[in-house]
Parts: sequence; C-alpha cells; structure tokens
Amino acid sequence: MVVDDTICQALNRIADGIEENNIVLNRIANHYDGVVPVMTRNAKRAESMAEEQERSFGQQVKDIFSPQEH
Repeated sequence: MVVDDTICQALNRIADGIEENNIVLNRIANHYDGVVPVMTRNAKRAESMAEEQERSFGQQVKDIFSPQEH
C-alpha cells in the first residue's frame, strides 16, 4: 500500500508535536514535584504559627482580665 506523501508528513508532524508536548509536560511535572512539597510544608508551618499566635493571644487576654493578686 502506497501512503500519500502529504499524509506521511502530517503524521510525522503530529508525532513530533506529541513528542514536544511530552517534553514540556515532563518539565512541568518536575517543577510541580519540586515546588509542591515546599509549598505544603510552608503552608503547614504558617498554619501552626497562626494557631500558636491565637493560643498566645487568648492567654494574653486571660492574663489581662484575670484578677491581680498584690
């Protein structure tokens, strides 16, 4: 079976495009894998700090309004 040259060129361009897209997707995946764990760790750290601040603020309010012994 003879394949038309135009069809062959189109199939080659499609294959090249898929290969280029795979390279870009791999770069995106590598970037994602490098960034997301750091972002997750920083988000957990920020949440922990916010919770600690809320707890310490609550204690400060209690200290201010608690009866003072002289």
